[in-house]
Amino acid sequence: MNQTNLGLLLACLFLSLTGGCASKEAVVVKEPAAPTIKIEQPKVLPAVKVTSGKVVNTIVAIVNDDVVTLYEVDREAQSVIREAEKKSVIDDAVRSQIRHAALEHLIEKKLLDQKIRELNIKVSDEEIKQAVDDVKKQNNITSQEALVSALASQGLTYEQYRAQLQEQIEKLKLVSMEVRAKIQVGETEMREYYEANRAKYSEEETFRARHIFFRTSEKAPADEIKRTMTTALMVLAEAKSGKDFVELAKTYSEDPAARKDGGDLGAFKKGEMMPELEAAIVAMKPGEVSELVYTTSGFHIIKLEERSTGKMKPFDTVKADIEDTLYRKKSEERFNLWIKELRKKASIEMKSQASLL
Repeated sequence: MNQTNLGLLLACLFLSLTGGCASKEAVVVKEPAAPTIKIEQPKVLPAVKVTSGKVVNTIVAIVNDDVVTLYEVDREAQSVIREAEKKSVIDDAVRSQIRHAALEHLIEKKLLDQKIRELNIKVSDEEIKQAVDDVKKQNNITSQEALVSALASQGLTYEQYRAQLQEQIEKLKLVSMEVRAKIQVGETEMREYYEANRAKYSEEETFRARHIFFRTSEKAPADEIKRTMTTALMVLAEAKSGKDFVELAKTYSEDPAARKDGGDLGAFKKGEMMPELEAAIVAMKPGEVSELVYTTSGFHIIKLEERSTGKMKPFDTVKADIEDTLYRKKSEERFNLWIKELRKKASIEMKSQASLL
């Protein structure tokens, strides 16, 4: 399990419990970039200084009855700062912005934790076990020992990771209770989304073509290449004059299968042919014959027989996907509004020590 996969484990767990870990929009309950253990802080925490006189811990905000400490903010911001430093050199102003964003995140986290306690949301051992099994399955981890080893390579114990999974499931239950259960997606808006995203729900354009192939290579003697090209140009003239392309392919093509199928390339989509052949084919109309097309294996003459414009997939076949997309989008929007209301009703006091950020 690499760094990226480990960082995505919790996100995949969240998505799998809300409908699958896929490339779809989701309601994301924000979590630290690296899993951490929740540390309960005392209600009153004096500033702590090292010998240099620099403050390393103090209360920077009070959220209702909970406190956010400088230590928590630095821990929250640390992984983001590390990632930013991998991309470029960052100055103190950027570090300060990251720490202030971390503080805002921690305030929201405290509010969510308080709401979980208020609603008495619990997570059973069986639910955590199922979540761990899902993570193993999603990352092809076959044993508990392999999971522990993978976590250890990222500086994380299994107990810490288990605690993080528990927090995720608690927040999932909270969101389901306060947000998702109150959302509906109607037939009309699904059809409107379908029509507004026709390209997304259209089948790929397909082509059907034939070719006549003349074998040569860049390493062949110049006179041999010249003879091959002369023959190819003669056949090309016949093809363009209206001669039966199938018979020309059976007579002249050096493709072994051409004598049976008349150079039939079959049906294909973009990306399924050699780039040189595809470039010629996509520029043609059905019935047209190309100029000579050169590839590393030789010369080709192509005739485009059919071109099927991508048709819309039937609504009923994509309805479930559209409903899920809209449901997740609405969930995210509603969650953002809900968390804003939660903040508005809360007592949030920024301490003067927040200036240390």
